[in-house]
Amino acid sequence: MIKRATEATDHVWALLGGDPVLAAAVEYRGPGGTLQARLPVREMARSTVAVCALAAAELATARRGGGTLPAVRVDDAAVATAFVSERHLRLDGRAATAFAPLSRFWRTADGWLRTHANYPHHRERLLAGLGMPEHSDGAGDDVLAGRVAARLAACRAAEAEEAVHAAGGLAVAVRTPHEWAVHPQGAAVAQRPLLSLERIAPGPVRALAGGPAGLPAAGLRVLDLTRVIAGPVATRTLALLGAQVLRVDPPFLPESQDAHNDTGFGKRSTALDLGRAGDRAAFDALLDAADVVVTGYRPGALDRYGLSPQALAERRPGLVIGQLSAWGTYGPWGARRGFDSLVQTACGIAAAEAGADSLPGVLPAQALDHGTGYLLAAAVLRAVTEQRTAGGTQLARLALAQTAAWLARDVGRDADPGSGAYEAAPRLAERAGELGRFRYARPPVSFEGSPDDWARPPGRLGADAPLWAGAGTA
Repeated sequence: MIKRATEATDHVWALLGGDPVLAAAVEYRGPGGTLQARLPVREMARSTVAVCALAAAELATARRGGGTLPAVRVDDAAVATAFVSERHLRLDGRAATAFAPLSRFWRTADGWLRTHANYPHHRERLLAGLGMPEHSDGAGDDVLAGRVAARLAACRAAEAEEAVHAAGGLAVAVRTPHEWAVHPQGAAVAQRPLLSLERIAPGPVRALAGGPAGLPAAGLRVLDLTRVIAGPVATRTLALLGAQVLRVDPPFLPESQDAHNDTGFGKRSTALDLGRAGDRAAFDALLDAADVVVTGYRPGALDRYGLSPQALAERRPGLVIGQLSAWGTYGPWGARRGFDSLVQTACGIAAAEAGADSLPGVLPAQALDHGTGYLLAAAVLRAVTEQRTAGGTQLARLALAQTAAWLARDVGRDADPGSGAYEAAPRLAERAGELGRFRYARPPVSFEGSPDDWARPPGRLGADAPLWAGAGTA
């Protein structure tokens, strides 16, 4: 079955400043019924991938001097498989580590609370916020979980949320859609569009010759200052499309190698402490040659290093800057940390997806993360296309909470949802790398002439030299 572009795709493409005629040419194929949920997750997912593929095809056409846009086709099964890529990932047959024991829903005295404690420092802060620092070591997971459950059962959800936040941890009360709508942060989110892409400063017209094999992002150097899923999915996609992506992590902040094994395809990865003079000098050299900088830390966290959008625009006119956050750069929660699971919880999705037993529910994928990642990659590609004629320094801003609002409010459901049965196996691939043998989801972004796999598998996180390829690297 082939369908024309959905209204959701048209809407996003318009926000990115794209020619509406191009959006009408996207075709959708697949079994239908994938990513089933009460909310239109399938339609949202396919639209984010469609817009990304369309932006890539547009840039590829511009780089070869114009002509007919390559055919853009979106396969629902490929999209569904990619949106749960972390579940399909295997390294030498081993599945990636999922959520930690203290990352879950908890019943409170007046409702439910969701916590995120996958990182050791978040686990410690959660326990500190609950007044349980003495239990951070020594107790087994089951025993500790029982103690946390007992403590939270005597607390009000909103009070526990604030106590954990005050300790630097992550916990969010389950809210209904109405409760989120009247919450100050929810009201602030509702006033914003899904995303923004704007020229924030002057910059030169970008000159890009035709890339190797027509890859639209070939020649672009991307500094990847992101973590977990959404930002790394965006930069993983840019790497697929030919960009040279170098991920930079601080050596003192823990990160999961398993997570990098999922999102590190096509990239190199280095570790730099920007508070140390030598590391800062190496980073500045990278920045001085970068074309794109993508950040995924909470708003303001990188400002002290001179990495705010305004500072970047002054230092390197003509950059494309992608800024990703959980809650947005505004409102009372604008500076808070957050993850997909917590945004689902706060924004009413967990309540909307609750089962017959009234337990909070979840989307069939970390769809806010994955969807926002493809939207961010699309915004970067559209910005580069615009720079070829208009120049300027471009800033794309996205937030998981804005994606959640778009999903709940603006994405329509197909009249014929179809069957949910599909085979993931044809959308998976295997290859050997320095870490072992990977099984992974193939990229869903596809247009005529596009690559069907990344140029390289992931390596060890932080193990590469802080240099661009061609400057002493392979």
